[in-house]
Amino acid sequence: MGKYKVYVYAICKNEEKFAARWMGSMAEADGVYVLDTGSDDNSAAALRALGARVETAVITPWRFDAARNRSLEMVPEDADICVCTDLDEVITPGWRERLEAAWQPGAGQARYKYVWAFREDGSEDVVFDGEKIHARSGYRWVNPVHEVLRREGPPLPAVYVTGMQVNHYPDASKSRAQYLPLLEAAVAEDPDNDRNVHYLGREYLFRGQYEKCLETLESHLRMPSAAWRDERCASCRYMARAWAALGRPDEQERCLLRAAAEAPHVREPWLDLARFYYGRAAWEGVLFACRRALDIASQPHTYICESACYGPLPWDLLSIACWRLGLGERAREAVTQALALAPDDQRLRRNRELMEK
Repeated sequence: MGKYKVYVYAICKNEEKFAARWMGSMAEADGVYVLDTGSDDNSAAALRALGARVETAVITPWRFDAARNRSLEMVPEDADICVCTDLDEVITPGWRERLEAAWQPGAGQARYKYVWAFREDGSEDVVFDGEKIHARSGYRWVNPVHEVLRREGPPLPAVYVTGMQVNHYPDASKSRAQYLPLLEAAVAEDPDNDRNVHYLGREYLFRGQYEKCLETLESHLRMPSAAWRDERCASCRYMARAWAALGRPDEQERCLLRAAAEAPHVREPWLDLARFYYGRAAWEGVLFACRRALDIASQPHTYICESACYGPLPWDLLSIACWRLGLGERAREAVTQALALAPDDQRLRRNRELMEK
């Protein structure tokens, strides 16, 4: 037994195939509680057989926050720490010990490393801090989708759990069809929530509704509460994609330049600009944008960061731009840097061979 009572809780639907892996990952907890929201497969029975306490409830109308709050109600009141996960997630072994070492009496939440996406080679792609671990009382979930924890009462301090990592392995077969109506409902309920407005604009982009995307993201940028520069940058980048889809490169460039102005401290807008200028053979623009990107040494852990921007891509584009501009030595230096980050990339090898000749 640890020095704290630690319980895991989750919601699930048709996730029998993940049950064994997930329960193995959660075995360090004192108990596991799952709300099955209407599975057609054997999820509930499989989880019970592995030791989880499972209840079934159909949430109508469906909302992620309502389902999570219902699953949280299943957790015993004597819990010290509640760990909310999904069945497509895995916590690396030893997490309980690390969590207890970091937790302090009076703490409200714990943050930890969350790997939301991996690349095809298994390396980490999108990484940010997770925040789904919390004290038993005084917290509830809000928002129909992209739900977050809200503290009810005076704020409590958060701790960071060094060495704890949650890995996300999403089920690509699951539909996102419910996301758009849920996001529209979220914005209708709380039009001043800038994060949800941003998410809604992004969802319109994903669905090919470009005019609605542009209108929504412009409104996000006008919101006084939309102060996080990284997310404002992301809105501008999504608007640039919408303008590209509408065949308006002038507006696309304007939005990319604004994205870089909003958050010059991250590589993503600079690499978007580099690719834009590459497509137009504007080599001076490619060189400038790549240099600005490479001035940023490390990848911040936020959900909008893309690991491709911190790999060989900026060096690759820089090498081509330098080569086209007649800067042979700088081109060779840049392609060598790209190869150091991707030694098996045959195209980069051929480029270097060409440049060395």
